[in-house]
Amino acid sequence: MPRLTKIYTGQGDAGKTRLSSGQLVNKHDLRVTSYGAVDELNSHIGLALTMNISDQLAPILSSIQNELFHLGSDLSFAAEESEQRNIPQIEARHIARLEEVIDELNAQVGPLQNFILPGGTQAAAQLHVARTVCRRAEREVSALAEQEQVGAYVMPYLNRLSDALFVMARYENKSKGIPEPLWDSRV
Repeated sequence: MPRLTKIYTGQGDAGKTRLSSGQLVNKHDLRVTSYGAVDELNSHIGLALTMNISDQLAPILSSIQNELFHLGSDLSFAAEESEQRNIPQIEARHIARLEEVIDELNAQVGPLQNFILPGGTQAAAQLHVARTVCRRAEREVSALAEQEQVGAYVMPYLNRLSDALFVMARYENKSKGIPEPLWDSRV
């Protein structure tokens, strides 16, 4: 478990930061923007958890927050370093669990009859924000993966997570009796 004894170093003042390995890189380095987007996603999920979210979703989202720390930790090291240092990583079991959640919740909300707009309850709308941030994180990691190796399950996890967040937003509205805002293509 890392110990943070000092919060500021001053190195960031010059646009630099250190990866977990100690390597000094630019703050716009693809690895930094990738784990930064994952951190932002985690914060949005944390915000959703403060919004009277359904009892069924709260423990799932809390677990996902921990998994996102695994993913961020994984991304903060070069792939070969993660394996050497035994860093917590996303595994196939995490993806399988997301697929179970998607299938379970999707069975409860039913098939889509139309495109839906982000909205409904405050928590559902926040889950949609988290979903879009997750898609951005996926794009950032995809760009990184073109240049450097990333964990084998990072991309599939983010892809599945965005789908899970979409279904969770739908479930949240249904559980509160709020109709889904539908896209009106004639407007």
